[in-house]
Amino acid sequence: MPKIKTSKTASKRFKTTATGKLLRNTVGRNHLMMKKSPSRKRRLALDHSICKGDVKRMKRMLAGRV
Repeated sequence: MPKIKTSKTASKRFKTTATGKLLRNTVGRNHLMMKKSPSRKRRLALDHSICKGDVKRMKRMLAGRV
C-alpha cells in the first residue's frame, strides 16, 4: 500500500491542536479593512474550528501531518 501524500495547500491553511482538532483562519480579513471596526478586526483575527461535516475530508487531506 503506498503512502498517502499530504495536500500541501491544506497543510498551509489548517493547523492541528494538541487534541487533534483542526483550526482554520477566518474569512473576510484580506482587504477593505478600513471600514471594519476594531472589535470586528480582533474577532476576525481568531482561528475557528472546522465544522463537523468537513473534519473527515480535511484529515484525509492532512494524512501525513495529523
